[in-house]
Amino acid sequence: MKKIAVIGAGKWGSALHFALSDKNSCYITSRTKRDIPNFISLDKALECEYLVFAIGAQSISSWLKINRLNKNHKILVASKGIEASSGKFLHEIFAEYVGIENLATLSGPSFADEVSKRLPCALVVSSENRSLATDFCSFFPDFIKAYASGDVIGSEICGAYKNVIAIASGICDGLNLGNNARASLIARGLVEIARFGKRFGARDETFLGLSGAGDLFLTASSSMSRNYRVGHSLAKGRCLDEILAEIGEVAEGVLTSKAILNLAKNYDIYTPIANEVALIIDGKEPKKSLSDLLRH
Repeated sequence: MKKIAVIGAGKWGSALHFALSDKNSCYITSRTKRDIPNFISLDKALECEYLVFAIGAQSISSWLKINRLNKNHKILVASKGIEASSGKFLHEIFAEYVGIENLATLSGPSFADEVSKRLPCALVVSSENRSLATDFCSFFPDFIKAYASGDVIGSEICGAYKNVIAIASGICDGLNLGNNARASLIARGLVEIARFGKRFGARDETFLGLSGAGDLFLTASSSMSRNYRVGHSLAKGRCLDEILAEIGEVAEGVLTSKAILNLAKNYDIYTPIANEVALIIDGKEPKKSLSDLLRH
């Protein structure tokens, strides 16, 4: 049994702690002390060889600057997003503190509530170190099928970008545009993710697999998705701050849309759906975005 610590005790971190406890000595920690089994201090957590990060993507840089990792820690990044302030991908941020051979990324369709109910799902662990990816795959319980991959950037982009398309899908349903429109949006969203990802060296097969199509179809078609709910509420004319306060947890697609918008401009990538999501978040009328998407 391996000693693993999950950093972050939100819904996703708690679900991962629950799942990884089946086969391992798994602990959990967060900024605020929680009255949950195997909760330990951060100092104790950092004594574990294997760490699973499930904190908000926009908080990772500041967390790493304050806290102490060592080069031998083996990291599984379960957060999904792109840092809005810098445009950096998460593996780039972690690589400043940990050797790339000790880094892996978790992706795939996985609502926390269903994982906590032991409902079956399949996930992908991506790392440039195949042995590390295989090790992390072996830590998951029998109700989760974990696959190893070498496409870190592809898995990471899919996991981040699908949240932006989920906001767009929620807007689509909030405007009552119908099933045809939602299916069209999700399909074109997958094309857009692939176009963006390939610019950074992602592999084609990743977009059609669990990290890409699998996670996108899940997140963009269910009200269980926080990002979908953000989009649905925006379409109803509600204020973003009010929506996020009601949800009570991070909706990564909000700031990731702005990161994608900036990266797309810098690298000359055509990302019409993500661009319109970013503009709606900044106050553009959703029906005007729909009109612009249909015209161009």
